Amino acid sequence: MFLAKSIAQKSKALYIDELVFQDINETKLNIYGKMAKQVAFRLNPQLKFVLTGDPVDALRNADYVITTIRVGEDEMRVRDERIALSYGVLGQETTGAAGFSFAMRSIPALKEYCEIIKKYSSPCVKVFNFTNPAGVVSQALRDMGYDFTYGICDAPSGMLRSFAKLYNTDPVNITGECYGLNHLSFFNSIKLCGKEILPELIENDEAYRKTDMRYFDKELLRQRKSILNEYLYYFYYREKAVENILKSPKTRGELICEVNKNMTAELSKMNVENDFDACLDIFCKWYGVRESNYMAEETGIRKNSDWHFDIYGEDDGGYAGVALEYIKNAQSGTKGTMIMCIPNNGAVEGLSDDDVIEVSCDVSKDGCTAHKFGRVDEQNLEIIRRVKIYERLASKAIREKDRQAAVEALTLHPLVNSYSLACGLTEKYIELNRKYTGEWK
Repeated sequence: MFLAKSIAQKSKALYIDELVFQDINETKLNIYGKMAKQVAFRLNPQLKFVLTGDPVDALRNADYVITTIRVGEDEMRVRDERIALSYGVLGQETTGAAGFSFAMRSIPALKEYCEIIKKYSSPCVKVFNFTNPAGVVSQALRDMGYDFTYGICDAPSGMLRSFAKLYNTDPVNITGECYGLNHLSFFNSIKLCGKEILPELIENDEAYRKTDMRYFDKELLRQRKSILNEYLYYFYYREKAVENILKSPKTRGELICEVNKNMTAELSKMNVENDFDACLDIFCKWYGVRESNYMAEETGIRKNSDWHFDIYGEDDGGYAGVALEYIKNAQSGTKGTMIMCIPNNGAVEGLSDDDVIEVSCDVSKDGCTAHKFGRVDEQNLEIIRRVKIYERLASKAIREKDRQAAVEALTLHPLVNSYSLACGLTEKYIELNRKYTGEWK
């Protein structure tokens, strides 16, 4: 529904005349797809909205594609994370060891979709990948030659919007310079109306209460001279994260699985077309549970704000907003700045040109160009390089079904950091995903 709302609100300005939602899960397509269609119709009745289970129908002549898939659904996420935790290792499906298992399923599936896109979509198609773990997945897609793919994430832009709210200003007045990897990035500059405010933000006690700076100690940000992506909590507070999760009655994956099952069970008894508002109330109830518990198990910090979905209110668009910002700049002939996952190409010294990084970049009708950061903080670069080597090896392992590369990747991962643990995790994940990946060498 978020995606449908964002696109429908901006469809006329962006000359989007047709929107197609595709899902291989017929039950979810008939519930959430129909709810999304209702949202789009209320905002723009002229927008052609199609629901289909056929990827060829969905991708035929498409100019832009947003991919967010979950092979194995929520139940496999639970198993991914519990296997890691059984070794005393962080599970977390993007930054943790469970992300490797998720990528084992995501990458082959996205390869199939990319081949369909090459055959049936527009010759100038752009694919925005939001499928997790976005870092490994984006690297693998580029490694396979799918240079029409871009990784997107709403975490950095969400952080900037939270600063705009903190300063009670329009989000267009807050800008930031970001470098790193997906879920492992650093802002080394935050400006308000062109004035640098990063040092004062780091000292601002209110920012630690009202933004995702809440997960970090002030002294850490002083040392890093940066604002940290919230997922860096798992690296800088690793043992606390694992301890908190193990003490919690449910992992994040188990909570999401329970929420989605309950929500789908309730909505399956409803008629979306005839009783949409009641369906929306059910959706909001369960999604509010999900949002209020974001990172709560891992950090012990719960958000206090209420959550609701306003169909007609302007919003940030989430990850759809990132994709739509790209489309706006590409079509308007103007140049805009945004944060995306693209090849480094000399943006950050110490990384290879073909390393996919998360970075501030300029987007125009001529393409996407990363800002030049040159030499960055040595300690920040060290953790980026370590995780980037993991991502490159993970890409190789999954693309080639190479057991040795998988062990090397997980051994180097800072949140595993052990050859013996990596061996055990590799075997467990190969066995878990055998029906999706087949045999490994």
